[in-house]
Amino acid sequence: MFMFLRKKDIIALAFSFGIFLFTLLPLTIASAQSFNFNNDSGLKTTSEKAGFATGESAETVDSIIGTIIYSALGLVGVIFFGLIIFSGFKWMIAQGNENKVEKAKDGLLNAIIGLIITLAAYAISYFIISYFT
Repeated sequence: MFMFLRKKDIIALAFSFGIFLFTLLPLTIASAQSFNFNNDSGLKTTSEKAGFATGESAETVDSIIGTIIYSALGLVGVIFFGLIIFSGFKWMIAQGNENKVEKAKDGLLNAIIGLIITLAAYAISYFIISYFT
């Protein structure tokens, strides 16, 4: 996947992405207008007339979507963590065979990159969903 990049390039890319996340993204989110889906769309009025629960105890559309996203990203994170452990195990049982060691290193690097992307997606979705709820 990232075989054409050197380690130095991957670190620089990850550092640049981190700077983007912690400097530009909060400014963009802070300057956006707040939209409360329940109040602004008329969903609250409709649910009150239909006799459904409203207020703080009621499940909202955005909280249900947030729960689904958090669950999916948590599952993907666990899968990548399992791949990291599996690649480490493959490296340990390679017994000095260079081909097996290289495959294990490649799998380990790809699993770590996948885990970093998953954690970044979790952080981005957390900030966005917490902003709207």
